[in-house]
Amino acid sequence: MANPVSTIAAPKTNGSTTLAPAATDGEMQNVHSETTKSGIKLDLFNMVAERDHEQVVVCSDTASGLKALIGIHNTTLGPALGGARMWTYSSDAEALSDVLRLSRGMTYKAAVAGLNLGGGKAVIIGDPHTQKTEQLFRAFGRFVEGLGGRYITAEDVGTSMQEMVWVRSETKYVTGIPVELGGSGDPSPVTAYGTYVGIKACAAVKYGSDSLKGKRIAIQGAGHVASTLAKHLSEEGALVTITDIYLDKARDVAKEANATVVKPEEIYEVDCDIFSPAALGGVINDRTIPILKCSIIAGPANNQLAEEEKHAKALRDKGILFAPDYVINAGGLINVANELEGYSRTRAMAQAQNIYDVLKRILIHANEHNLTTIEAANHIAEERIYAVGRTKRIYASTSNFSGRFGEYFTR
Repeated sequence: MANPVSTIAAPKTNGSTTLAPAATDGEMQNVHSETTKSGIKLDLFNMVAERDHEQVVVCSDTASGLKALIGIHNTTLGPALGGARMWTYSSDAEALSDVLRLSRGMTYKAAVAGLNLGGGKAVIIGDPHTQKTEQLFRAFGRFVEGLGGRYITAEDVGTSMQEMVWVRSETKYVTGIPVELGGSGDPSPVTAYGTYVGIKACAAVKYGSDSLKGKRIAIQGAGHVASTLAKHLSEEGALVTITDIYLDKARDVAKEANATVVKPEEIYEVDCDIFSPAALGGVINDRTIPILKCSIIAGPANNQLAEEEKHAKALRDKGILFAPDYVINAGGLINVANELEGYSRTRAMAQAQNIYDVLKRILIHANEHNLTTIEAANHIAEERIYAVGRTKRIYASTSNFSGRFGEYFTR
């Protein structure tokens, strides 16, 4: 996320950072500014303070091999909810930077989506292909449980529903679990539907009509979300082009969505109306912006802009309408958030439909105030956080809320 363009409400905590295990006096001298083995300087407290995080938890368990960080950005609206990502980070500094960036993004995503949730994220340092064990994820679950509901976890890049079942063995503060265990199951249908209605909102603002019939739409990626999105678009009469680093996956989707397949490196130069990133982040960058042949970028991938502020302005200057990714892909968060009140797919899809109105409001706000769409989205998120934060000055004694967590909703 870019630096906020206005000031959000102060966090409930004092912004302290939780570090475990405790260091000796000699070790403490090196905690604030440490040079890692890779030679990267880790300026811990400045990194945390830069984005106004409330808390960072270091989770270490030698027996299971767990090395993880949990970032809690802001809990003004409610408990921090965000997935647990497993990745082979090159350094501790890189892992910390990622968890801080991602958790802050979840604050804004929840706020814009109208959810009563804050922003959090976890990163588990390790190879998701070779180092997943039940012991490791149960150890992670114990750390989540120890936070007493300040952070609720879910699946993310490198983790799946199976790992969340292991986590659930140790904590109730987990979402994205199977339907048979009271969860929501696969979130991709809701994410894809929210992206689909978001694309329609972009079309309404850019073209004066939200009809996608005859519109040429290029999708980068052929995963679960992308394949469902392609079906929605094709059913409305859009002309879909698709690619994936695994071309067989792209061909399978193309058969079902009557789409055209291109090689991965060719997708940026496809002559289209709408480009929809649905795979990797950072694909909108100095190299790709000059060769894009679209008037709208709207897709479900996270962190599409390599440098958020710089590339948001570059797209605006080129006349390309950009749908902020954390707004248009909020269906996944909406889906798992629904588990907290007893899951209903119908309710989740209805809330995802609201992405149309939210995104349209953001795009119009950007036009009226000469802002990038990222700045406009941040404005709207911050306004809600600030307004709700002010109401919490009012003492309300003890309130009870219904939901899967029972006593968790007692204040």
